[in-house]
Amino acid sequence: MSDRPIVNPYLAVLVGVLAVSFSALFVRLSSAPPMIIATYRLLFTFLLLAPFTLARHAGELRQLPRSKRWLAAASGMCLALHFTTWFTSLRYTSVASSVVLVSTQPVFVVIGSWLFFRERISRLAMFGGGLALCGSLIIGASDFQMGTGAFLGDLLALLAAVFVSGYFLIGRQLRGSVSLPAYTFFTYGSSSLVLIATSLASRTPFGPYPVQDWLLFLALAMVCTILGHTVFNWVLRYVQASVVSVSVLGEPLGAIIWASVFLREFPTARQMSGAAIIFAGLFLFTRAAVRRG
Repeated sequence: MSDRPIVNPYLAVLVGVLAVSFSALFVRLSSAPPMIIATYRLLFTFLLLAPFTLARHAGELRQLPRSKRWLAAASGMCLALHFTTWFTSLRYTSVASSVVLVSTQPVFVVIGSWLFFRERISRLAMFGGGLALCGSLIIGASDFQMGTGAFLGDLLALLAAVFVSGYFLIGRQLRGSVSLPAYTFFTYGSSSLVLIATSLASRTPFGPYPVQDWLLFLALAMVCTILGHTVFNWVLRYVQASVVSVSVLGEPLGAIIWASVFLREFPTARQMSGAAIIFAGLFLFTRAAVRRG
């Protein structure tokens, strides 16, 4: 089978960025608990993709080594933890603070690449990562003045960045030898099981919810996950995880625009200054990653 992509990977990344930029808006519009939003998002995604995967890739699913299944399951757990912590952060802090802090994921991808893959970190990347973390501190200090709730939301958003970095790193490791349908089958399936089990253990109600919430769950699955995360998983076969994670920096910009238009939620001056420092740092990191790529 040819390893040449049927679609330009960079064009696919743009589509993915536009799709995931709606995530924060859809979560804020939903009245359901964050755990349930994450559960239905992953469950609906899995149910939408599973019939196609079972029909055309059943043989590969059976032959996939157990070690790779466990790695895909670990990736799914990271994704479940990412959605849970991030969606919860949106209950405490602003969309601007939450999405910008989640966008610091490239810093953690670099750290993970060094720890697990022994990839060297250039001085430019280290400087850019440090600058991004300084911007995070500015946003955190600004939100702390508004109350401990907003500061807790910032911490959860940073934790979500750590979890999604693990998701990207494992995906990059697997996508070189595992097809996209097989990878997403085990990743989204394990993520759904983790979230369902956690919801049951915490006695979080699975319903009833308004019709609007069910439509938002479906939109999160079809738009943000299938056209967003699944596209990123496909792209991981052709580009470095660090490049993909930096490319999704367009998500915060889109999310802030949607929050301003639909929620009338505008970022403060300190949030904007912190975001500017974060993006400056991540831009420097991008240059370092592209040079290495």
